[in-house]
Amino acid sequence: METQVAVSRQRPQRRLGDVVFSGAALAAGILILVSLAAVTIFLIAQSLPAFSADPSDVSKDGRGFWSYVVPLVFGTVWAAALALLFALPLSIGIALFISHYAPRRLALTLGYVIDLLAAVPSVVFGLWGITVLAPAMQPIYSSVVESLSWIPLFAGPVSGTGRTVLTVAIVLAVMILPIITALSREVFLQTPRLHEEAALALGATRWEMIKMAVLPFGRPGIISATMLGLGRALGETMAVAMVLSPSVIISFALMTSQNPTTIAANIALNFPEASGVGVNVLIATGLILFLITLLVNSLARFIINRRKEFSGAN
Repeated sequence: METQVAVSRQRPQRRLGDVVFSGAALAAGILILVSLAAVTIFLIAQSLPAFSADPSDVSKDGRGFWSYVVPLVFGTVWAAALALLFALPLSIGIALFISHYAPRRLALTLGYVIDLLAAVPSVVFGLWGITVLAPAMQPIYSSVVESLSWIPLFAGPVSGTGRTVLTVAIVLAVMILPIITALSREVFLQTPRLHEEAALALGATRWEMIKMAVLPFGRPGIISATMLGLGRALGETMAVAMVLSPSVIISFALMTSQNPTTIAANIALNFPEASGVGVNVLIATGLILFLITLLVNSLARFIINRRKEFSGAN
């Protein structure tokens, strides 16, 4: 009895600041879960009429919901995958240059520019894609189609405006590049100094040290940054809607005037004129995009959990 009293007397009393902070953190966590649940319930409830709607109410050409949404899913994944293909190697290279190669003053300046690029609104990227990038890329597209039209990806006829899915992919790559670069840079800078010095002491070059110490340590962070960038590309609306000349088709051709559109851009372009079941159809496509994003994040979490040995704790 006396021991229990002594232990209770030794317990520190919780200060008011600790109580307030823990309560605020708990409330924030609960708010996130409630918000996510509310969005999920709203999407499911509003999407149910679309799954059983008459095909004539789903689209003008009388296709059913799934025939209507499959090309949109393809366009969303295709544009985001192309953007990630362009942005990921460049982002990792820039992050490594800032963290391990550039002089300190240049690294600080370049890091500031990269962070500033992430703050540019998407509508500005859309305007840049229409007025600058598309006209500049059109002659290049023409040359590529003339030389490599036997490859399905570069089949013609070439777009006369340059507003193609490849142009959209480049715009999206520029948009997600600062996200992946900034997070990868911070992860690379957290590499234990002892690991780097040990690799260099064993006679490794700087690049060999990066391969042996920096990249393995930063792999979970690279995956997380990649998934964040991919999520931005999957859900981007304004830049895609402004640059792309959309069609509800499935096509791997990169430089034609008919291009697959994305779910987000399709919702933005058609929602103002939608009514009745048409609204439910658009919300149902939003539910599909929500599920795709959830699947991508779950896959990233699964991959990261398998690489816990590179946490840097040892």
